[in-house]
Amino acid sequence: MKKSLINLSYYEATANRQDTYGALPGDTSADVVVVGGGFTGLSAALELAEAGMSVVVLEAGKIGSGASGRNGGQVCTGFSPGQARLETQVSKADARLCFDIAEEAKDLIEARIAKHRIDCNLTWGYLHCIPKPTQMDMLREWRDEYEALGYSGCEVLDKQSLQSKLGSTLYHGAMREPRAGHFHTLNYLKGLAAAAVKAGAVIHENSRVLDVDSGPSPWARTATGKVSARFMVIGGNAYLGKTVPALHGRVMPVTSYIITTEPLGEARARSLILDNEAVADSNFIVDYFRRTPDHRLLFGGRASYSTMEPSDLGAYMRPRMLNVFPQLADVKIEHAWGGYIAITSNRIPDCGRLSPTTYYAHGYSGQGVALAQIYGKLMAEAIRGTAGRFDLLARFRHLPFPGGPIRTPLLAAAMLYYRIKDALA
Repeated sequence: MKKSLINLSYYEATANRQDTYGALPGDTSADVVVVGGGFTGLSAALELAEAGMSVVVLEAGKIGSGASGRNGGQVCTGFSPGQARLETQVSKADARLCFDIAEEAKDLIEARIAKHRIDCNLTWGYLHCIPKPTQMDMLREWRDEYEALGYSGCEVLDKQSLQSKLGSTLYHGAMREPRAGHFHTLNYLKGLAAAAVKAGAVIHENSRVLDVDSGPSPWARTATGKVSARFMVIGGNAYLGKTVPALHGRVMPVTSYIITTEPLGEARARSLILDNEAVADSNFIVDYFRRTPDHRLLFGGRASYSTMEPSDLGAYMRPRMLNVFPQLADVKIEHAWGGYIAITSNRIPDCGRLSPTTYYAHGYSGQGVALAQIYGKLMAEAIRGTAGRFDLLARFRHLPFPGGPIRTPLLAAAMLYYRIKDALA
């Protein structure tokens, strides 16, 4: 990654734990080897270790150096494409079960925070804002769909009601969710890692997996050793690359950028987002933002499918922030960073087995803060012999992304199409 994507993030600057884990020192064995120390891998590791299985986690960098420690920290509902897309591949009843699984992910986060005393400022409340008045019916349909799925308490706000809560005139209405929200993603992830270690898992940082064998006796090899196991969990997501050839092309890494302002003071921060909800717009290329506990604005979005990266992320993102909050023209940007998320062709996460011993899940398509954790838990369930829920999610079919030299140009063209669509719709 270029330097612009590895600037010190707000999360790193305010992390409340500095745990470190040594690199894999040589060959070893375990019941389960986990590739990737993000939400997916650590969720599986914690569940398996608490069940008494021996677990070794191999993380290429530091805990939090991938998407799980660098994202917007927004805890979202359901699946990115919505229930109708799920129902094109499974029955309505099974799609409802999928929604229930996604809802369980939020409960899982809350339970882990309480059980392991993770200090990460979890805050409930989420505003989905519409940039066009013609989208009000969409919000009402969305609310009604959630009500039918048993998710109650969502409310649709008109422009006037929204402006009493949000210091922006850009949007024409919103749907407010009571059971979605935000947290300090790196503090949560570090707490999850500490909980897994306390339960008995072993974590090795700076242990990039170079090769795997997903056969009857799986193993993962790094530059300094090899872990042999009975089972393997693969959770590298956007950072897996070509390490596992069978999974390359099933997801596409997409660059996302985030900035935070200098501290604004409590009164000015509250004037932007009165009730401290997470906020996102309804465009295909989403802007999302929220307050931080020290009264900054965290603002993210502007995803890129191309390999071209801005040299100055702060300057690149600032106009989008000012489009929403022009009153921040005098405010300095103190942190700017980026990283990769993974999307699938249909925006439904991709999971399955490479063999009876090897499980994988990736491609959360912007909703991995919650979904990655439940997918990790379900892989642990499957390894322990209860595979029904995992097998339901593994039924979704995914078209691979094109490979070779046309891969990036095609996806960059697709992004341009959706930018135009957002502007004209």
